[in-house]
Amino acid sequence: MSTLPVLPIPNRYFDRHFDRDAVKILPGEYFATREPTMIVTVLGSCVSVCLRDPVTNIGGMNHFLLPSEDMAPAGNLNASARYGSFAMELLINELLKLGASKSRLEAKVFGGGNVLQGITINNVGERNSEFVLDYLQIEKIPILARDLLGPYPRKVYFFPDTGEVRVRKIKIMHNNTILDRESEYRMRIKDSPVAGDVDFFE
Repeated sequence: MSTLPVLPIPNRYFDRHFDRDAVKILPGEYFATREPTMIVTVLGSCVSVCLRDPVTNIGGMNHFLLPSEDMAPAGNLNASARYGSFAMELLINELLKLGASKSRLEAKVFGGGNVLQGITINNVGERNSEFVLDYLQIEKIPILARDLLGPYPRKVYFFPDTGEVRVRKIKIMHNNTILDRESEYRMRIKDSPVAGDVDFFE
């Protein structure tokens, strides 16, 4: 169905600090809900888009990285862009299935840090950020907040029921977990075939 590896059962836990149920998503995953469930992820070069319908309070988050190093000539939709579009469409489609309206969706965008060792010369985080901003503009989804680029990973907490997002910059890393996860994810998607179109539910 998809080149995006998505766990059938999300990583659920109870967050004692925020006193609420939470779901943690990893690179290549996405999650949408109509419940007051916090969605959490940690971003390096990857980007996450938090989407929400403010009328129904249905919201969700994805976490993805463009697989291609090459930029297509102007006007061409390269494999990287198609992959990014599919990652966005998967999340939007899930929100619509839960009852959200595409015309009401609002976005908050995070990530794209230059943190992956050895490939910063390719501006991976910058390309991911540019793609997301362009995609949302084309789809006419307003961006209410953004925190992109920079040298640090981020931990993002999204509260779909209220639309609130809290971001913590990780200025000191005690291990290489973030880099290892993104590097592993990058290798998984590097040679993956580009997925087909997603039909939107209305």
